[in-house]
Amino acid sequence: MSARGRPRLRLRHVRPSTQQQHRLLNHFVSRVPEPTEEQQQQQPQPPPPPTPPFRFTLAVKDNISTTTSPAAAAAAHPTTCASPFLTTYHAPFEATIVTQLRARGARLVGKTNLDEFGMGSHSTHSALGAVAQEPQDPSNNDEKNILQVSAGGSSGGSAVAVATGEADVALGTDTGGSVRLPAAYCGVVGYKPSYGMLSRFGVVPYANSLDTVGLLAPGVGRIGELVFEDGGLWAEHDPRDPTSLSVAARRRCAQGRVGYATAASAAGAAAGGWEGRAVGEGLLRGLRLGIPLEYNIEELDPRIRDAWAQAAKKLQEEFGARVVPVSLPSTRHALAAYYVIAPAEASSNLAKYDGVRYGVRDTEAASDAAGGVLYAASRGKGFGDEVKRRILLGSYTLSSEAMDNYFIKAQRVRRLVRRDFNRVFALDNPLHERETFDLTDLDESIAMEDKWGPEEVDFLLCPTAPTLAPRLEDVMNQTPVDAYMNDVFTVPASLAGLPAISIPMPVASGIAGEVAGGSGTAGLQLIGQYWDDARLLAVADAVSKTLLGTIPAR
Repeated sequence: MSARGRPRLRLRHVRPSTQQQHRLLNHFVSRVPEPTEEQQQQQPQPPPPPTPPFRFTLAVKDNISTTTSPAAAAAAHPTTCASPFLTTYHAPFEATIVTQLRARGARLVGKTNLDEFGMGSHSTHSALGAVAQEPQDPSNNDEKNILQVSAGGSSGGSAVAVATGEADVALGTDTGGSVRLPAAYCGVVGYKPSYGMLSRFGVVPYANSLDTVGLLAPGVGRIGELVFEDGGLWAEHDPRDPTSLSVAARRRCAQGRVGYATAASAAGAAAGGWEGRAVGEGLLRGLRLGIPLEYNIEELDPRIRDAWAQAAKKLQEEFGARVVPVSLPSTRHALAAYYVIAPAEASSNLAKYDGVRYGVRDTEAASDAAGGVLYAASRGKGFGDEVKRRILLGSYTLSSEAMDNYFIKAQRVRRLVRRDFNRVFALDNPLHERETFDLTDLDESIAMEDKWGPEEVDFLLCPTAPTLAPRLEDVMNQTPVDAYMNDVFTVPASLAGLPAISIPMPVASGIAGEVAGGSGTAGLQLIGQYWDDARLLAVADAVSKTLLGTIPAR
């Protein structure tokens, strides 16, 4: 009890070995216990200042700063980033996105596990142990021998919290697919907004030019309400985040876009919320969906390839959608460019963790006397293997002898990737001038619509990941390059700053008795043009409901 007689919420640090995790899935780093009935009865009158009515529970990835309550910044939850370096770090402020969701009725239930500093594809590079999910096998009731599969990464804890029903909405960060990949593995919805839409203030940075705050939920509807209802998140500029678009820029980008509500949009409110505004007037009828030829790679699981084709066929039959093959020639180099740019920015961002300003100091190491190295021991002990690997890679690509051959070329590839997306979308990118298609880059199998180039599309339809959720024991034996390959379909949209969403897609079981991933589904990814997020979510909601009839119940 506090001095005023008001109960304080105390944080329970959850270790991977405890039985308090849901079936030992290790998806929470810390939880917020609910006040007991006795504590509630002891609460003095009059009650504290009114808070927004409770609407949903919220889990927050542990690289996003939180406090116990908006009014108690001093009593902060630990923000550990799943790293030994930050085990005792308490943020003195709360991330803007968390404050915004609290104002909309969110109740924080805990901080979720992740890959250390968000660097990983399976949530296995964590100081608290790997995150796991259970495969859908009701015949196995043995907790000790139950088969565990990867939850994806790096926001694996957030995805599992939503999949198990312990949170209605979860926050994650998406740098190269860290929200969409766990959503695909866990059978939930993962949304990465356009770069600059949601505030990153209070998010521990990995790669500033790529990081976005993403949302995970069981369905698209909840996300759409939070982001695009009247007074939604899309309209809120954060002056503390230099990458947050200004109000004027947001309004300019929303011009000509469908589904964006403003204070004066009474007609939109009468249409029934974000869904009514976006889906109205038969937008789904005759929708043009592009199938990127370069995404049909050799490593793509045949079951996912078949499910992808079946989903496209079903959309043709249900919506009368037009499925159009498109070519994105530069995306084949996107993964390599990403793993040059992201580690380079990470090596710069992680330079401040020295045990002096940030992080835990290694007091057992030799004295840092004159002539010695001040913080080498602290960094060596505080960072995990994957973080060290990316720091070394990034430091090398930024060196004078390698910058021209790696970092500068990777930035050129990034520009070409963005150009390819702008060429295939019917909508213009409001941040860039329209470019005509260079026909010499066109794949021979792409048909010409007219003399100016091939047919343009509304959205791209592709798998989220090339494989189903692998077994956790198999992930532990993978090489780093094998793990990086999981991001091959999610990285291009991140490089271009485009909105993308992963929704569950049913897949067939390959062998009798074999479990198709942890959720019985794979991820189907929809990618839209910059700031076409509202229509993207509306279409994803309709597509998800169309495919839902064949998804096994969780």
